[in-house]
Amino acid sequence: MNLSKLKKFAQNTRKKLLDQIAKRLDYILSHDDEYLRAHSIERDKIGKFLKEKGRDQFLEEVAYTWFNRFTALRFMDARGYDRIRIVSPAEDETQIQLLAEIKSGNIPKELEPYKEKIFAYLNGKISSAQPDREVYQIALLAECNYLGSVMPFLFEKIHDWAALLLPLDLLSSESVIADFQREILPEDCKDVEIIGWLYQFYISEKKDQVISALKKNKKITKENIPPATQLFTPHWIVRYMVENSLGRLWLNNYPESSVKKRMEYYVKADREEDFIKINDPSEIRVLDPCSGSGHILVYAFDLLFDMYEEQGYSVKEIPALIVKNNLYGIDIDKRAASLTSFALLMKAKEKDRHFLERGIFPNVVYSEDVDVDLREIGISLSPELMISFSYLKNARNFGSLIPVSDSVYFEIREIIDELESGKYSGLFEEETKNQVILGLKQLECLAMRYHCVITNPPYMGGKGMNEELKSFLKKEYEDYKSDLFAAFIVKCIDMGMQNAYHGFMSPFVWMFISSYEKLRRYLIDKHTIITLVQLEYSGFEGATVPICTFAIRKGNLQNYMGGYIRLSDFRGAEKQGPKTLEAIKNPDCGWFFKAKASDFTKIPGSPIAYWVSKKVREVFIYPKLRDFGKACEGIKTGDKMQRLKVKRD
Repeated sequence: MNLSKLKKFAQNTRKKLLDQIAKRLDYILSHDDEYLRAHSIERDKIGKFLKEKGRDQFLEEVAYTWFNRFTALRFMDARGYDRIRIVSPAEDETQIQLLAEIKSGNIPKELEPYKEKIFAYLNGKISSAQPDREVYQIALLAECNYLGSVMPFLFEKIHDWAALLLPLDLLSSESVIADFQREILPEDCKDVEIIGWLYQFYISEKKDQVISALKKNKKITKENIPPATQLFTPHWIVRYMVENSLGRLWLNNYPESSVKKRMEYYVKADREEDFIKINDPSEIRVLDPCSGSGHILVYAFDLLFDMYEEQGYSVKEIPALIVKNNLYGIDIDKRAASLTSFALLMKAKEKDRHFLERGIFPNVVYSEDVDVDLREIGISLSPELMISFSYLKNARNFGSLIPVSDSVYFEIREIIDELESGKYSGLFEEETKNQVILGLKQLECLAMRYHCVITNPPYMGGKGMNEELKSFLKKEYEDYKSDLFAAFIVKCIDMGMQNAYHGFMSPFVWMFISSYEKLRRYLIDKHTIITLVQLEYSGFEGATVPICTFAIRKGNLQNYMGGYIRLSDFRGAEKQGPKTLEAIKNPDCGWFFKAKASDFTKIPGSPIAYWVSKKVREVFIYPKLRDFGKACEGIKTGDKMQRLKVKRD
């Protein structure tokens, strides 16, 4: 997979779509021909949406809708998942297969309602300068609407107003679809991971704009939190997190499991007692509360599949069990949540060719603002649940950080069941009912407790936070408000059941800086660090901050010896994964250390020793994080120069 090529393609296609849709929009709003008069209702809707959203946001939404769908369709074409290729030619052909089949008289069943109109264009009964273009547009929209029945999260029914804005040129060698054919090759689609990369590249320029505005003291609005904070997690870190949380849970229960053969990034550590007992893989619940494009859950799917297979389940039944029982996702970005769902369905279809016909949808929800006064419509909630529901007014700002007690789970479930069964029919509008259900399903996912919570949370310091977000963190996460990632670590651990496992990728500043002292104490004193990898300062190209990744068990295990890997001596992102593997396979390599979390002094070069050691009465703060290498040497040699002594609280 050529990432630089894909990045250029995604950025250029975004610009191309925005330009073509903008021109189409301007034409629709400024012209008055027979076609537009016949679609006056749809044109009025476009005008309404423009007033509500503003031109820029509206264009962004429509452009991404088509980018997202073309990406999904191209991926399914390349994998042979469609009965007929929708945006690609058949092998050794040049014309898109869907159009070629129609012209040869083979009309797919989902196009039957449009058959008469299609043939009217083809035989000239309806005059058109480009009948192929008209026919293909009809067919494309019909196929998208058909896919909406099996993937409603990605192919929501396309109303006529959106069809009006579809670029007119879909068939020429200069069309957007031709670009997808040229730039996304079948070999690029061997893994669904490509979907995540394309999304990150698509929003990369928007991210640059948001960060540039931040430098001018413009706070990040809730609409811009996704592009500002989304970061694709490298595959080796995904494996490290999943194998040392979900994989560890399984190996504790089944020490001789053959699953460990695939877990190259599993760090051997002390044998644990009182771990969560698992009798069957269907019991396990895994959550990614910042799911992005689903990379973490996709790998968890692979590991779970092996667990089921080892327990004697048939290959055909396993995908449905995993999607229904095991995997859960939440994201603040609706588009990212839909990509997570798509990625999981593609993994399931890879194992079960008929999976899309089974009507099973992933347990993935997105954060959506819900502003409904439940008292006015006659729905009463417990005081505790009412507080959580009130935060939904700002769900796109707070996302998975909204506090929800596990004690209200059954209350939430009961109200959802009543609403869906029609108990409140006639008391309020259908749209209001759907809004309430949407809000409660967000809270339901947050009220569940999980065996494993694994995520790469958003990174955002107080400087970038809008006032609503900053006030929320001060109220609900006072001790961890320095950065979103710190609050997310605490929230994720809270969502795990007792003895649950958690995997994180985060900035490693929490190990060194004074503003994260309470987070350090929380992790060390109340929980157990099983393993941690500290990447080299510039060891991850995608982030502007130095990174670490680690696994934690909820609850404190006294005297537990964890495995720590320090990659400070290996410059470059390309070395981090291989050197981690080398350390795991060869613990005597020199950058692998066994230590108790309460005594980090056994890990050479780790200032965290003096932050968290219970035996040490003072800590050392270094004015510049970039100087921490020198600081480490100072700690080891006893040299107190360049150190500022601070009395411990």
